[in-house]
Amino acid sequence: MENMVTELTAADYPAVLELWEASVRATHTFLKPEEIDFYKPFVLKYALPDCRLHGIKTDKGSLKAFIGLSEDKVEMLFVRPDCFRNGCGRRLMTFAEREKGIRKVDVNEENPQALAFYLRMGFKISGRSELDGNGKPHPLLLLQKD
Repeated sequence: MENMVTELTAADYPAVLELWEASVRATHTFLKPEEIDFYKPFVLKYALPDCRLHGIKTDKGSLKAFIGLSEDKVEMLFVRPDCFRNGCGRRLMTFAEREKGIRKVDVNEENPQALAFYLRMGFKISGRSELDGNGKPHPLLLLQKD
């Protein structure tokens, strides 16, 4: 069933990583190609295993979007570029809030489209970090909902 949120497992990691890279290359224009290459093994080795992953697949089983959750926070949300603006991100965020009680997310300050999305979803800026989670100079905006 298309647009149904399903739990993802380690068997889904190749599809998740492929989607992550395609989405990052399309949206994170502030990153140099070598920076994406730096983050990619980190995502596979640490970020994916540390998250509870959920995704939306097509009827044929290909991954359209995924979300990675920690205890109370969205750690990552990525949509396949050809699926932008079709409701997958909203569907995953609604799932995370309603089903998992998520109230927080960090967003790259240099990614205004993502920031606008989260603000539309009702999040508010609660803080800022000069560095990303890997100590790189890509500021993060800390967002949360009441």
